[in-house]
Formats: sequence, structure tokens, C-alpha cells
Amino acid sequence: MSMTALRHSTAITVDLGEYFDNRGITPKSELDQGGFNIWSNTFPSEDLPEPGGTVLLGEVPFRFPAPNATGHDNFRCARQHIALPAGRYDWLYLLATAERRSEDVVSLHHVDGSVDPEWLRVSDFWAETPAHFGEQVEVRCHSLHYPRHVQGNMAPVIWRTRVPVPREIGLASVRMPDNPAIHVFALTLVAPVAGAAA
Repeated sequence: MSMTALRHSTAITVDLGEYFDNRGITPKSELDQGGFNIWSNTFPSEDLPEPGGTVLLGEVPFRFPAPNATGHDNFRCARQHIALPAGRYDWLYLLATAERRSEDVVSLHHVDGSVDPEWLRVSDFWAETPAHFGEQVEVRCHSLHYPRHVQGNMAPVIWRTRVPVPREIGLASVRMPDNPAIHVFALTLVAPVAGAAA
């Protein structure tokens, strides 16, 4: 896990590679190799941050996905149970997008065994669709890949969204919803301000 100092808190990026089950990013030379949605669209890699690198988006660092051993770079939400470095956090920040705007419940599992449901809300990846839930546009592309051509008048979006962690005890893991319309590319945990009341 990498740690980066923020203005008011500390962030820990989480490596999600073992959970990736979908390819949503392709270069122009591999248009037919992806399958983000039913039409096999993909985001153009030429418009995106360096794979595997850390990118700062709105003062939050993210580990931008590199393809894992199976060539995947994101996961469709299917109740993945993601282990986290146990600690006290205020927010889970995600780079995510959806096939149609979607909202569903994630389960926050704490070190004492308690489980809290919280909403994950993600807007549509289509450029013409505004942020329905008020997320920040952090990655906007200049085109959309189809299996046989590049559609230059499309500008698909990956959103920066967040999930609150209200309980003020250690968080151990998070279970994603069973909602394949929601795609997650990156996850960062943001801890409370050092010295703040616990």
C-alpha cells in the first residue's frame, strides 16, 4: 500500500488488481480486445493516466489500474469482499463509472465485527449524461472505442465518487454490491486528520 500526505489527512491507495474481471481500457491497436459493456466499448488508453502509476485527482491519490495477469483493468460489482489495511478512515474514494446511473449499497465491515450499509452512487459513463449524484469528473476522454472504430464525438467519463465511513472505529473490509452496471477502477482510503478526536 502506498501512502501520500494530503492537505488535511492521509490517503492509502488499495491495489485492486486481484479483483479485476473486465477490460474497459484499450489502445487504438486493440479496439476489439475490450468489453466494458454489451457493445464492447472501451475507454481510449491514450487519454488516460499512466497504467500502474499514482495520479492525484482532487487532492486524492489513486493507483490508476494496470491490466492484471488476465488483461483486466476494472471490476464489475459482484459482491467482491475487499480486504483493507485495518485502520480508522473517514472516506472511501473510488474511481468508478456506470452503465446507466446506478446506486446500490456497499457493506462496511469493521474490526469489531459490526457491519454498516452505505450508499455507493455512480453516474453514467456517457458524455451527454451529467453527474446525477454530484460526483466530480476526474477523467474525461476525447473519444470512445468500439470494436471496429473510434467514435470521435464521444467523451466518456470516469467519476471520482466517495462513500462515508460514519462509525469511528477501525475498518477491516468492504463488500461491494451485486450490481454489474457499476465498474470500479481504483479505491483510496482517506484517514482522519492526525490528532483529531477519535
